[in-house]
Amino acid sequence: MTDLTFDLPDADATRAFGLALARELRAGDLVMLTGDLGAGKTTLTQGIGTGLGVRGQVASPTFIIARVHPPLADGPYLVHVDAYRLGSLDEVEALDLDASLDESVTVVEWGQDLVESLAEDRLEITIERPRGGVDTSATAGTSRPGETDDPDDEPESPEAGVRHVTVRALGDRWAEVARLADGLRAAVEAAAEHAAADPAAGGSAQDLATNRSAEK
Repeated sequence: MTDLTFDLPDADATRAFGLALARELRAGDLVMLTGDLGAGKTTLTQGIGTGLGVRGQVASPTFIIARVHPPLADGPYLVHVDAYRLGSLDEVEALDLDASLDESVTVVEWGQDLVESLAEDRLEITIERPRGGVDTSATAGTSRPGETDDPDDEPESPEAGVRHVTVRALGDRWAEVARLADGLRAAVEAAAEHAAADPAAGGSAQDLATNRSAEK
């Protein structure tokens, strides 16, 4: 078991991080995302979807529990699950995620203590952000603090600060964690370069991460 830690300055850097992570993923991989509402779980998954080259907009599947994104070309499906409203292992089993696991990259938000049995080899990613990074004034009166159709797409609070990301690599699949670390750190460096650059220069942190990966 190995823990890798990263600081991501904004949503753009979080998507770039997900794109870099996607380059290390393959069919059969399980990724668990843990973090408060608005921390950036769906934002990171959007980067994974871009990196995998899948069809359809990656958004929070909160109200339908799971979305399946087929590949645009060769590659695995992306199965994106939001387990927030699942209250038991029986409800998880009813989704039949293990049936598609071998041919998909499965990303589960809010899956802690619910989906670990799907795979001994997995990545557990925790995203920490002050107050969840949500400007609650924009969502007053909702049924759940900071809730919208896609909590991770809510307005950012100006004082939200940096996302602190911990990646825990479990199992033999991730024994060669050095390569994973190198790819992710390259994405973080690219995001830092973008943040320090003149915005008029153009190019997103995700673009920089893509170029940096191509150079490796």
